[in-house]
Amino acid sequence: MKDDGRALPRVMGVLNVTPDSFSDGGQWESIDAAVAQTARMIDDGAEVIDVGGESTRPGADAIDEATENRRVVPVIEQIRDRWPELEISVDTQKPAVARAAVTAGATIINDVSASLEEVAAEMGVGWIAMHSGGPSKTMQNDPRYDDVVAEVAEYLEAATERARSHGIERVWIDPGVGFGKTVAHNLELVANFDRFTRIAPAVLAVSRKKSIGDLHAMSDGVDAVAADDRLEGSVAMAAWGVHMGADLVRVHDVRATVHAVRMVAS
Repeated sequence: MKDDGRALPRVMGVLNVTPDSFSDGGQWESIDAAVAQTARMIDDGAEVIDVGGESTRPGADAIDEATENRRVVPVIEQIRDRWPELEISVDTQKPAVARAAVTAGATIINDVSASLEEVAAEMGVGWIAMHSGGPSKTMQNDPRYDDVVAEVAEYLEAATERARSHGIERVWIDPGVGFGKTVAHNLELVANFDRFTRIAPAVLAVSRKKSIGDLHAMSDGVDAVAADDRLEGSVAMAAWGVHMGADLVRVHDVRATVHAVRMVAS
């Protein structure tokens, strides 16, 4: 194994307790199903479980705070009760949901809006700041950048500075692949991922996303590839991210990704 003083990257397993997420919507809505899936992901090597109660796929409508709380809080409580030492993140943009989730046992706020640093500081937990090109409903309406890598890096540098000014000890950044970007933008971000790892510990979250589906479709000579048929591209991207210095990789297919991460990091 490499002995460069850097901890091995961790795999974050996606647990969407939503009816409408792009890849696994409706599969883990019940508490029993969510806990069972958590157990599978832990057995497969996930060290972080990311619980999300609101779909942020392109075109998704926002939901109200009460609905999101109802989805995520009981699941987090059950996971925390069963795995007292597990790292749990809550994928939310809402301050009240973030507070309730942390009270229930979450230890990281995974924030696609990069606006909840004050909540993370108040609650004494880690914060993931992500770049998004706008609200989910409209973010894919003709996204444009002069230099996507430079602009996203500048945005995340500012978020990191805010976090440090608030005294947050654990901060990660995420360039937001698929959030208000074209396929070309996404590939630029992934190709230059080391630009972000120089700012702060970085999260690569590309698993099963449309850009990977588009690349699979081009490779296979077909029009489209379903979200649950994007394993090879997702694992390849995760391996590249680890090679470029990712601290966390957020994935749906935990077992395959853990094997790839360990190979690349060894």
